[in-house]
Amino acid sequence: MTSITPVILCGGSGTRLWPKSRKMLPKQLLSLTGEQTMLQQTLERVRGFEKPVIVCNEDHRFMVAQQAQEIGIESFTMITEPTGRNTAPAITFAAVAATKECESTNLLVLPADHLLDDVEQFHRAVDIGLQASSKGGLVTFGIVPTAPETGYGYIQKATGDGTDIRPIAQFVEKPNKETATAYIESGEYYWNAGMFLFSARNLLDELAEHAPAIHRSSVKAMDNAKVESDFVKLNLDDVNAIPEDSIDYAVMEKTRRGFVVPLACGWSDVGSWSSLWEALDKDEQGNVALGDVIMEDCKNSLVFGEDHLVAAVGVEDLIIVDTKNATLVAPKGRAQEVKAIVSKIKTAGRDEHEIHREVARPWGKYDSIGNGERFQVKRITVNPGASLSLQMHHHRAEHWVVVSGTAIVQRDEEEIMLSENESVYIPIGVKHRLTNPGLLPLEIIEVQSGSYLGEDDIVRFDDIYGRKQ
Repeated sequence: MTSITPVILCGGSGTRLWPKSRKMLPKQLLSLTGEQTMLQQTLERVRGFEKPVIVCNEDHRFMVAQQAQEIGIESFTMITEPTGRNTAPAITFAAVAATKECESTNLLVLPADHLLDDVEQFHRAVDIGLQASSKGGLVTFGIVPTAPETGYGYIQKATGDGTDIRPIAQFVEKPNKETATAYIESGEYYWNAGMFLFSARNLLDELAEHAPAIHRSSVKAMDNAKVESDFVKLNLDDVNAIPEDSIDYAVMEKTRRGFVVPLACGWSDVGSWSSLWEALDKDEQGNVALGDVIMEDCKNSLVFGEDHLVAAVGVEDLIIVDTKNATLVAPKGRAQEVKAIVSKIKTAGRDEHEIHREVARPWGKYDSIGNGERFQVKRITVNPGASLSLQMHHHRAEHWVVVSGTAIVQRDEEEIMLSENESVYIPIGVKHRLTNPGLLPLEIIEVQSGSYLGEDDIVRFDDIYGRKQ
């Protein structure tokens, strides 16, 4: 039986879906089109294949593992990148890991942030692709276009017999509207969705031939990686030494063994708020309402409310996205320009492009519910059995009040048990740790006071999650 190892590429920041998608919580880890996140939907569509390999950013490793386990996927290999180097190195990492499990396995490479409506059609395309992959071919899946899109690259199929699979004639960059229309009318072009199927060994051989520097340095990075069970942690210096390139440029545009399989499955890369609007069900006026939203006399708009009511009256063709600490309003036709706002936020030295007001941590989460000069208030949730690092702060003191649950507080050499409505004070410079020994989440209110309240004022002495100082 042919072995298929799914490779889920879970990097990327999804800046065009700001302010919902941010660096520390990108779109692939969000629930945008249902109860499951986009990563979970991707994992579901490859359930039944071999143990998946997930390549993700080091900052997201705990959320990725948690989301996989939430849908019952306990066995997977996770490769964490301290910094991204594009898809060619990421797929090379996965190929090296997969061949250690099975030398002859095929890699089914999928981005973690795409939507597919027809999973059965997707599986049929994979079966067709195996015909070429098993004979040494490198297969990409070309999305049958439904419109002359200018936001996607295209793949031209070679002329010849057969419609299910063809050699690749060429890859072309994102076209203008006139060129895209000509592509559609010719019937010879597909959208390039960045999905691939090839033998891991053949991929490594092609990389060695066409991109030897990427091959050599990526294999070295895997050889030097820290391995703990199914967790592979790459070294920053090794990754920085790898040339940055996509698998398209590094291999697929150069190989003589490239094939394209057409795929018509209701695909979307959800690359902007307008494309999310297109992908979701709409009411009779063409509106999409997500969260707590009331609309009156609105047409063809998307309105998202995160934690409180958002009301819209008389708007048309608008995107309105409201989160706890940022709000976006834009014409639907200019949704792609959100990236310019993100760039301005970065330039201004702000942090709204990176984190939400509510921030996930491996032990739970915190929500910064209030702040001012020399103080900050957080609502902290600690998962059952979880523990924060043993730490201290140079510039702030903390006062913890238990809202619900039970807490064990280590304060220097002292250990304190707290219950609901009880509190403890942590002076500046005192080592401390917070633990939830119970079976229910621990909720506390933390009041910080001091001259500097940044998250980088943390000196860690011990951490069960292996986070660095």
